[in-house]
Amino acid sequence: MLFFIIDFFFKFRNEYVANFRKKFSWAIISMFYGIIISMYYMDNKQHHMPHIHVTFQGDEVVLGIPNGEILGGSIPPNKLKLVIAWIEIHRDELLANWQLASCGESVFKIEPLK
Repeated sequence: MLFFIIDFFFKFRNEYVANFRKKFSWAIISMFYGIIISMYYMDNKQHHMPHIHVTFQGDEVVLGIPNGEILGGSIPPNKLKLVIAWIEIHRDELLANWQLASCGESVFKIEPLK
């Protein structure tokens, strides 16, 4: 009997998490100096490469993880330089998060730029 209860709980939990992610399909992975870095779940169709979404005071830019290439949008140049430096430092962690997010799995927070 206990096995059935546990099995039901995990099935319910997995379904709940999947539905939650469909409604709220992005995660903030870091914040520093007013810059918000986020990654969207299952977001591999539009840009066809690992990327992050960066927001600063209402402006947004999408940057490729491998090289910091601008895929769309813009933010002030001084903030863009900070984010590109942050990408350089955390490239491996970002790529690992990209793999997780592409599969709909939870991503990890990444240390901010200090």
